[in-house]
Amino acid sequence: MEALHEEMPFDLDFHPSAPLVATSLITGELHLFRYADALQPERLFAAKAHKESCRAVRFVDSGTVILTGSADSSILASDVETGKAIARLEDAHDNAINRLICLTETTVASGDDEGCIKVWDTRKRSCCNTFHCHEDYISDMTYVASSNQILATSGDGTLSVNNLRGSRVKAQSEFSEDELLSLVVMKNGQKVVCGTPSGALLLYSWGHFKDCSDRFLGHSQSVDTLLKLDEETLISGAADGVIRLVSILPNQIKQPLAEHSEYPIEALGFSHDRKYLGSISHDKILKLWDMEELLGGPQLDGHDELPEAAAAADHDELPEASVAIDHKEVAEADSDDDGMDVDMEPSSSTASKSKKKGKGKRSNGFQPDFFADL
Repeated sequence: MEALHEEMPFDLDFHPSAPLVATSLITGELHLFRYADALQPERLFAAKAHKESCRAVRFVDSGTVILTGSADSSILASDVETGKAIARLEDAHDNAINRLICLTETTVASGDDEGCIKVWDTRKRSCCNTFHCHEDYISDMTYVASSNQILATSGDGTLSVNNLRGSRVKAQSEFSEDELLSLVVMKNGQKVVCGTPSGALLLYSWGHFKDCSDRFLGHSQSVDTLLKLDEETLISGAADGVIRLVSILPNQIKQPLAEHSEYPIEALGFSHDRKYLGSISHDKILKLWDMEELLGGPQLDGHDELPEAAAAADHDELPEASVAIDHKEVAEADSDDDGMDVDMEPSSSTASKSKKKGKGKRSNGFQPDFFADL
């Protein structure tokens, strides 16, 4: 099953307990769907949330509020029942907002097109931390609660570790040859995996962020989004429209799970019960895939052959999609404490990479009672 939008969706997020899924569109609209097994999703509302493109969307406050970030530099809280605005933070950034993640019940982080990360205290409705070590757009972020740090990737080709306790950049990688587009923490916090436009996955060891410890060449096109399945396995969404199951250490593309379309995949997410995998792409369609069916498919030895070869051999084995779905679980692994952060000083930049602005990506998890004090 499929949910078709009139315009391209940038991001998706799933309700933490109900069969609801939200999408944010290039038009600035926020859409909410209700889904059921074997039925087409019902569009509950389509609200004009922002003047410009709506790049990031998250359920917060136990699913009663939807938070969105936009190219108009604002952050909006909308009611999940009606879609009406509850609170808006105008000019939250000087530039377009590309990423949102929830940190605690009263804090949220946002990243913009010029590499600035801001942490907001919703009780005071003010910015309580700012990190600006990147020179290009923030492509992805994740929060490591055990060490109170934000990990971020950027179009400038670096990975940063931002310490909230000390309000400083704890570490920053050297510039890679590629932009860094996506990010997950694996192996019980010991490895950080980043996707790149070349298709390579860069692996960084925790505490040694200056340079990647491994480079996994398995995708033939850009890896735009990553979703953690467990400590050993992730799901990748690539520019060729194929969703893959990838093993980390040993590094292996275990199998292509599904083919969304021939267009790049913008975002992936799990339902709250992890029964379904949701995906959106440039084809304007939100799809829902049954995880049991996907993981029950044939395994491939070594690297999978990307779409041309794979289509011939495996096309019939790629399942049809069901539709829209539920809360994006980003079960980021706990990292080690500050004592393991060996790379203390961020590297300085000599040049920034070309920008890929306008791309919204999924953030990590939700926190209850987010707007309790707003």
